[in-house]
Amino acid sequence: MLHFPSLPKAFSVLLLAGTLLSWNGKSPGSTTPVHARTFAFEYTATVKDLPAQAKAADLWIPVPHSDKSQDIKDLKISSPYPYELLDAAHGNKVLHLRVLNPAPAPFSVTMQFNATRREHKNPVLMPEAGLKKEKEATDPDMQRWLQADQLVPLDDKIRLWAQEVVAKAKAKTDLEKAQAIYNHVVSTVKYDKTGQGWGRGDIYYACDARRGNCTDFHAVFIGYCRAVGIPARFSIGFPLPTERGEGEVKGYHCWAEFYTKATGWVPVDASEAAKDPARRNYFFGAHDENRVEFTRGRDLTLAPRQQGLALNYFIYPYAEVDGKPFASIDKQFRYHDLAPTTK
Repeated sequence: MLHFPSLPKAFSVLLLAGTLLSWNGKSPGSTTPVHARTFAFEYTATVKDLPAQAKAADLWIPVPHSDKSQDIKDLKISSPYPYELLDAAHGNKVLHLRVLNPAPAPFSVTMQFNATRREHKNPVLMPEAGLKKEKEATDPDMQRWLQADQLVPLDDKIRLWAQEVVAKAKAKTDLEKAQAIYNHVVSTVKYDKTGQGWGRGDIYYACDARRGNCTDFHAVFIGYCRAVGIPARFSIGFPLPTERGEGEVKGYHCWAEFYTKATGWVPVDASEAAKDPARRNYFFGAHDENRVEFTRGRDLTLAPRQQGLALNYFIYPYAEVDGKPFASIDKQFRYHDLAPTTK
């Protein structure tokens, strides 16, 4: 069993992330069990090699939040310096600390929490799950999810390519168009992290190279959806291995959702579908429970606002020294599965 190290007393805090729903393995209004996973997660950022004459160092870390697919609780922060937890755009949460006249010695900030992540299935696309379609709160950022990102422009060429995909599939409704775009991306883009250019979510790179990681897959899916008038949004977090246990998580994972009036928000994971063709149908309408979401959206402004450019996406720690981006940060992510809590 993996045991997280005890937290130093200085500036440690235990925060309850709001009132949490009790979880009995069933979706509200359903008699069908839904897969869920309960685990502890540890996120550590170590800032090092600070310039000797630095006047101020700022560090930002993304903080996960509870929503209909996950409960976050027992949040603990260990830091040698005071910090604040702030709300940012799109419902995101941010840990921020500022150190004046920082010592050159490295310092670490550790965040620990327990999470229960539930399988997310759209009840319209997957009626066999026995889920009831529930009225969803209107996303206040709905118009944002129709607009371009810096690396996902909605120019004439992108609109033409998207229209060609839906026309070839003879897609008429928004759902048919999203399905055609998903099929196109999964069929024509290869999950391949070799060479240069992948991982930035650059739609032109992905359309040209036809390969990349999850960020590149979902740049094409989201960009094409928005180009034909379908709202689509980006989320990023960490994947967990299917096998229960404990270990280190080496890197992030991202996914997407699109919206139609007939279905509400529909979960999509095009890169997982490309890696596992047997689950291609599943990942158009579902996200499995082997993940935890940290932030939503791209071109992000933090809280307090960073002096550098908007972040392409926010999953790893971000720092500035005297107002300039600072990249000398080590990071480590670990998890261990827990027995689910029942009532």
